[in-house]
Parts: sequence; structure tokens; C-alpha cells
Amino acid sequence: MASCQDRESAASAGVFLAALDRGLRDLYPGYPAFVMATGIISNALYFRELFQLSQFFFLINLVAYPILVIAIVARLVRHSVAIRADLLDPRQVFSFFTIVAATNVLGIQCDLRGYSGISVALWLFALVAWFALLYFSFAVLTFLNTARDANVVHGGWLIAIVGTQSLVLLGVRVAGYLSAYSVGLIVLAHMLWGIGLALYAIFVTLFSYRIFFFKLTPDDLSPLLWVIMGAAAISANAGTSLLLSSVHVPYLMNMKPFIDGVTLIVWAWGTWWIPLLVFFGVWKHLVCRVPLSYSPALWSLVFPLGMYSVATFRFSLAAQIPFMGYLGREFVWVAVPAWFVTAFAMAISNIRWLIKAIKPV
Repeated sequence: MASCQDRESAASAGVFLAALDRGLRDLYPGYPAFVMATGIISNALYFRELFQLSQFFFLINLVAYPILVIAIVARLVRHSVAIRADLLDPRQVFSFFTIVAATNVLGIQCDLRGYSGISVALWLFALVAWFALLYFSFAVLTFLNTARDANVVHGGWLIAIVGTQSLVLLGVRVAGYLSAYSVGLIVLAHMLWGIGLALYAIFVTLFSYRIFFFKLTPDDLSPLLWVIMGAAAISANAGTSLLLSSVHVPYLMNMKPFIDGVTLIVWAWGTWWIPLLVFFGVWKHLVCRVPLSYSPALWSLVFPLGMYSVATFRFSLAAQIPFMGYLGREFVWVAVPAWFVTAFAMAISNIRWLIKAIKPV
């Protein structure tokens, strides 16, 4: 009797492990957006001085980030063919920039709480990952892309801008801890900000061409479309960080009026997108009646909401515009419910998947 129970337990465990392995094989490469969304909401709440609630989200990231890193490494080891297919797919390769952005957002969370050594280490790791991914992804676009694949309306390509500007946000902070290299790091942060803006201009131009000259279908309007707004918001936030930086380099000081103006324009552009993105969602789910269901890409919708709150609040400090500060502080209450709804949907989806995976036993 005991032997029979042992065999059943072993079989159940085997089915469970096989299901987890399949989940690892099919892991969405943009899942670190969960850490991005959680971290930016934590930071928005921190700036609102809601420290206990901010700490709640920080603790979630302390668990989620290492789990995702382990899962990505395990996928690389066990399912290298699957991860290679994602890396060589022009529609998927830019999703890997969520690793860069998630690392930097967590680094800012750590820096706000005084863990400067960890934030420096995270920034260095993110910088190396960004450098490798940027040139690799453009090589994929150059040599492996086709007209059929050149559909940027999902917004996924703009995650590269989010990753780039996240390096600016954390880089300005860690420059103060590396005093021997602080001037060079601030110069690098300005360079990265410019690269991010250039990439944004390129990708938004491609997106505009796609949306104006090709027929749109409901499937084209995925949650990743919100990255268009999120990339503008994080670019404005990065510009604000440069404006508030304390390193006095004459050349960079002369650039501040330019950065000030561009930051306002980029913030306004991101703000303009919000009603349009809501309209797209209404058209897809209410007019075309496409059911709203959970997908990991939804975290790429939650992150821009949190980033818009932080970017607006911080820009109000640099520009000394009070109504923008109020908007930034209150907009976090759009992002927080969106996070909880998405987290609940993720939990239900994963539970259903697990039950279905082990049901035959």
C-alpha cells in the first residue's frame, strides 16, 4: 500500500516538474516588466511619503527579481533553442530590454533605502546587458527582419528606449558614489539620454507609418502599445534627473535650457498619448468585443502608468509647476489599482494553468 502511494506521489511530482519545465520553456521574455511595474509604483509611493506601502512593493521585488533571474538562466541552460528563437525574432528581441529596465528600477529602490553598493552593482550589470542587447537587437533587425515582421504597432520595440533611459535614472544616482568617475558618469548619462531620444524618434516614426498606412486589427493593439507613452514618460523623467544633477560641468550646465525644453515637449507628447491609448482599448474590447484576458504583456501597461506619475511629479520639482506636482501625486492611484488587478489576473491565470497541467494525474 505504501509502495503504491509512493509511486503515485512520485508520478504527481514528475508531472508537476514536467509542467514547470514546459512553463520555463515558454517563459515570456518580457516578464521582467513585472519587476519594472512593481518597482516604479513603489518609487511613486515613496515620493508621496507613503513609506509602508512603498516597502510592501519593494519586498515583492526582492523576491520576484531573483526568481526571474534564476528562471531566465535556467531557461538559457535547459531550453537554449527556445531562448535563441526569441532572441532572433524581430518582434521579441526587444522584450529582453525589460531585464535592463527591471534591474535599474530595482537599483533605484535600493538606492532610496540607502543600499548604495547594491545599486552600483545593479547599474553596472544593466549597462553591460544594455550594450550587448542594443547591438544584437539591431543586428537582428538588419539581417533577419522582413516586411512581414516589421510591425511595430505593438510598441514592443520601444522597450529599448525604456531600458536606455533607465540607465540614465540610476546612473545619475550612482555617479555620486563613484566620486573618481562622477564627471564621466554624468557625461555618459547625458549621452544615453540623447541616444534614447534618437531611438524614440526612429521607432515612433516607424510606428506612425505603420498606423497610418496599414490596416489595423484588434490583435495589433496589444498592451505593449502603452510602452509608447511609457517611453516618453521615462525620457522626461531621465531629463529631469539630468536637470537636478549636482555635478557642475560648464558644458553640461549650458545644456540645461535645452534639456529643460525637450523634457517638457517629451512629457507633453506622452500625456497626449494617454487618451488615444484609452480610445484604442475601448475600440478593441467594447466595439470589436475582444475579451479582456491576462497576458504577461499587461505589465508593460502597468509600468507606464507608474512611470507617468513619477515623471510628472519629479518634473514639477525641476520646473516648479505646482499643478503638475498634484497630477503626478494623484496619478499613482491609477497605477496602484491597475497593479492589483493585473496581479490578481496573473495569479488566477497561473493557478488555472497549473491545474490544467497536472489534471491527468
